[in-house]
Order: sequence, then structure tokens, then C-alpha cells
Amino acid sequence: MTQHRISRISALTFSSFVLVMSLWNISCSPAEQAAAPDPAQIGVGDGVPIFEWDPTWPKQPLPNQWTIGGGMGVAVDEMDHIWISHKPNDITELEAAAAADPPQASCCIPAPSIIEFDQEGNVVQAWGGPGSGYEWPYAEHGLTIDYKGHVWIGGHEAPDAQFLKFTRDGKFLLQIGRSGQRKGNSDLQNLGMPSDVSVDPTTNEVWVADGYQNRRVIVFDADTGEYKRHFGAYGNVPEDLLTVTTPENVAHFGASAGTLPQQFGVVHCVKISLDGLVYVCDRENNRIQVFDRDGTFVTEKVINPDVVGAVSNDIAFSRDPGQHFMYVTDHASSKVWILTRSDMNVIGSFGFAGHFGGGFIVAHNIATDSMNNLYVTEGLEGKRVQRFLYKGLTSAE
Repeated sequence: MTQHRISRISALTFSSFVLVMSLWNISCSPAEQAAAPDPAQIGVGDGVPIFEWDPTWPKQPLPNQWTIGGGMGVAVDEMDHIWISHKPNDITELEAAAAADPPQASCCIPAPSIIEFDQEGNVVQAWGGPGSGYEWPYAEHGLTIDYKGHVWIGGHEAPDAQFLKFTRDGKFLLQIGRSGQRKGNSDLQNLGMPSDVSVDPTTNEVWVADGYQNRRVIVFDADTGEYKRHFGAYGNVPEDLLTVTTPENVAHFGASAGTLPQQFGVVHCVKISLDGLVYVCDRENNRIQVFDRDGTFVTEKVINPDVVGAVSNDIAFSRDPGQHFMYVTDHASSKVWILTRSDMNVIGSFGFAGHFGGGFIVAHNIATDSMNNLYVTEGLEGKRVQRFLYKGLTSAE
């Protein structure tokens, strides 16, 4: 596996300090500078979280003439370091001109697939790619840092049928599934273009959103990879997607007027709350379904129902003890929706379509740090990760 490391900068130069302070003064009022919001109070009262785009994070340019492709995952570890996964194969020849032989320009070179940033936006380390003993995915997708500090990554194009587990410095630990071996929703060994995992610290189980080909959530032991259980939408037995479009098939797999499908479309995320509920993103059907740990269906919420497209890409929870808020990325409308977790009602949103700072081209994955700041990666031509600073609560409209 190719690995790259750079040392963290221990002190800013005077000029860098002046620049940072100037940006801080522009973006924050004197009152905001004097009293930063208390993250523990985020669930207190009836307000709506306020977020402000941070133009200083991550540090630009990246080291080693690196550039990134479509952002396919983001996670925050216990040190409040931010990890992203991206697809180097998304990078065009023009964008990677320095990697040509001979070089066609002085910039740029595709970065390794996994990058770790600190809170200041410096690259701490980067690694990823084919290696001995495992099958690296064709198209990287998803990223999870579990409660033991292990890194999980999957893939979302054929023949990806596996999820991989590594140490934080890129040492291979476990592979679940084999590349090119998918056999459908009844297969208990292989996956079907899996998009996301979450690891439950209570049970040490890894929950897989499986995925782009399969239509299920499947659970394994996080250390051994032993199969535990699986289920589909509403806890139904998951079915393989039919290729023939009929009214019955639409009602099963895709949303139609007045009908909620009985099977998942694209199972794009799985997240576990502190109180043990399992939240599943059914992306093409614009909904989130909630389950108990045993796969019993609890409830569901359709988000942005007037849009036909990829709405519920990913979920992050606020960091207060009750995880009062949920944040959901909307691929189709280039937004982040703000929901109250108890009833999954939409109470706000932020974002817009475009390449300018604070906007999104395919808002893909989302994560929160301990201060309730949000991190959002962008797929396809977005090719970046952005930070949004938590600025406290305002009154709901």
C-alpha cells in the first residue's frame, strides 16, 4: 500500500497568523468572538442550529501537489481529526497533469484515497490503494472510524462486493466479501456495491449499508467478519432488483404517487444513535427508515418528497448527549437538511447549488466533530470537503 506522511506544523508564521486573524474578524462579530456557543447546550430549547462556512479549512494547497477526486466519505475520530475518502479515478488528465509522463504541468498529482486532517486543516497522513492480502475497491465509497480507531472503506461500482478494515496507519486487518463474487441479497458472504458501515460499540457488530446492487442492511462481527443477520425495508426479506419496470415493481423498489416502496432502493448509509436506534438512508426513495438493533422496523421519514432523485445521502447526529438534531445531505437539491431526531421533522436547511464556498455539487457525506462543526464531502465534480462552523441556535420559524 502506498503511504505518505507529513509532519504537523507546530507554529504559524507571523504572516499566516495575521491572515488567520483577519479571516476570523471578517467572519465573526465581536459578540461571537467573545462567547463561543457551548456544544453541550445544542439540544436545549427550541432553536435551530446555525452554521457558517469556514474558508480557512482545510489548508490549501494540499501538500505534495495533491488533488482529490469525488469525496466519498468523511468521519471524525476521537482526537477530533477529520478523515475523508475520495476517488482518484475521478480526477481528469487535466487535473492530474503533473502525474503524466512526462509531466504536462507543475500541478497536480492524485492524492492517496484516505486522508487524515487535524482541526487546523493540516494533512496528518494519507494512504490507500492496492496491496497484499486484500482487494482494494474499484471505486472507493464510504468511510468509518470505529470506536477502536479502525478505518473501514467500501466500494460502489462493479465488481465491488467487499468492505475493508485497516488500522489508522493503513495496516490491513479484515476483508468482508470478495471482489466480483456478489450473488444477490440471499448471499451471506459477499456484498453488493456496499456504500457505508457503522460499528456498534455495544455489540462490536459492523452494520453494512448494502448498497447499490443489493437492497439490504447486513450485520457481521466486527473482528471476525462472521455473519449475524440481515433485513430489507420495513424488516422485509430483501429482494433482488428486477430489470423490468412494472407497476408492481415500482411499488416494491421505487417511489410513485401515493406509494411507499416495500423494498429499499439504494441503501446509502447506516448510522447508529447513542440510544441504539439504527437509521438507514434509502437514497432514491427520499427516505430514512429507523430500526431496532434486531431489525424491527420503528418508523420512517420521507424528506423533500417533491423531488425525484438522490435525497437522503448520509446522516450525522449532533454531539449533545441526546443527539437532539440530525443532519441529512441532499444530493439532488444541494442542501443539508436539519431535523429534530425525536420526530424527524425538518426544521431548517443550508446550502445551495454551485462551486462557490458554502455551496454543493453533490452533497455526499457528512460528519460532526465534538464542537458540533459539520464536515461535508462532495462527489462527482464537487471534489472537495468543506467545514461549517456551529454558531449556536436561533429561533425556529
